[in-house]
Amino acid sequence: MILELPATLETRRLRFLFDTKSGATPASSNDDFWNGDINWVTPEDLGKLQDRYIRGTRRRISDEGYRNCGVSLAPVDSLVLSKRAPIGQVAILKVAAACNQGCFLLTTQNGIDERFYYYALLFLRPLIEILGRGSTFMELSADDLRSVHLPFPDKSSQHLIADYLDRETARIDALVAEKEHMLALLEEKRTALISQAVTKGIIPEAPLKPSGLDWLGDIPAHWDLERAKVLFSVRDQRSKTGEEELLTVSHITGVTARSEKDVNMFLADDKAGYKLCYPDDLVINTLWGWMGAMGISPLEGIVSPDYHVYTSNGQLLPEFVELLCRSKPFIAEVNRWSKGVWSSRLRLYPENFFEMRLAVPSENEQREIIEFVAKNQNKAKELTMALQQSIALAKERRTALITAAVTGQIPVEEMAA
Repeated sequence: MILELPATLETRRLRFLFDTKSGATPASSNDDFWNGDINWVTPEDLGKLQDRYIRGTRRRISDEGYRNCGVSLAPVDSLVLSKRAPIGQVAILKVAAACNQGCFLLTTQNGIDERFYYYALLFLRPLIEILGRGSTFMELSADDLRSVHLPFPDKSSQHLIADYLDRETARIDALVAEKEHMLALLEEKRTALISQAVTKGIIPEAPLKPSGLDWLGDIPAHWDLERAKVLFSVRDQRSKTGEEELLTVSHITGVTARSEKDVNMFLADDKAGYKLCYPDDLVINTLWGWMGAMGISPLEGIVSPDYHVYTSNGQLLPEFVELLCRSKPFIAEVNRWSKGVWSSRLRLYPENFFEMRLAVPSENEQREIIEFVAKNQNKAKELTMALQQSIALAKERRTALITAAVTGQIPVEEMAA
C-alpha cells in the first residue's frame, strides 16, 4: 500500500528493512519486576518527547521482569513506533530499550540510516493511522505495519536526505520554539494582569490595607471583604427532560456548550435531573475546581449533577467573577478549600466555597477593571493570533519539506548545497 509516492520512486516493504518486534508488560503486582535498569518504552514516553530521541523512559523494568514477560531488547538507533493511543508516534532510541504492548521496536537492517526512516515514517503516518483496526480501540497490527511500502533510495542518498532534513527542520523548530515562547510570555502577562487587577485594582496610588488573607495580601483600603456565602447562593434546579443545551466547564475555556468540544467522553442517554444553569450563573466543576475549572455561564442550559451552580446577589458583577476565576491567586485559594485524600481528587463543595472570603470593589470600580482588562486583552489577542498563524504555517512548511525530501521531489544537488 503506497501513500502518494511517485511512480518512479523505488520502495521496499517495511518487512525487508526492519526486524519488527512488539512488547509486553511484566506483572504490575510483582515489585521484583520493576525499578530495574532496563528502559521500557510506552506510548506515553513517545507523546512527551521534546525531540525525536528517547534517552530514558518514565518506567524501567528489572532483569527478572524482562525475562518474565519475554520482551525483546532493541539496540541504540532502533526506531520505536506506537501501535495505539495514538497510532504512529515515532522516535529513535538513544538507549537500548524494551517496550510495552503499545509499541513496536524496529531494528534496522543492512546499515540503513535510521534518521531517514524516522522522517519517512513521519510522512507515512496518515497511512499508518488508517491501517488501525478494532472495535473498542484502534490498533495497528504487525502484519499491516510490515506491509507498508517505504521509500528506498540508496544509502548515500539516505544520509544526504537525513542530513538535509536535520538542518532544515532544526531551523524551523527553533523558529517555532521562539514563537511558542512568545505565546507563553503573553499568557503569563495576561494572567498576571488579571490577578493584579482583581486583587489590587488598577489605581496604583490607591492606599492599601491588610486583608488578613494570604491569597489576597494587601487590598485597596476602600474595598470590602465578604464571605462567599453572603455573595452567592446555590441554584439547585433540575431539568425535567434533559433536552436543554448541555454545558461543560474546563480550566481553559470556562463554561461552554458541550457541542463545541471535540471530546469522546461517555455521555448519559438520559439527562433528566441535570442541573439547570442560566446566563451569569457561576458554575464550578466540583472535581476539577481546584485547577480552575469554573466560570460564569454565557448560556442557558444544563450541567452535570456533579457540578455546583451559584447565583450572585449582585454585589459582584459576572464579568468580574469571570476574571476572578481566571486569576491564579483565586484558583490557589479554591485549591486550599477543596477537600479530599488525594491532591488529584480534591472536591470543592458549597459549604467550603461559602467559607472563602472575597474582596468586593464598588460596582463602578469593577466595571473599570473589566474594561481595563478587556482593552489589554484585545491588544494581546491580535498578537497571539498572528503568532499562532505563523506557527501553523511553519509546521505546515516542515511537513511539506519532509514529504518532498523523502519522496525525491527535491534534487539531490539542492540538498547537498
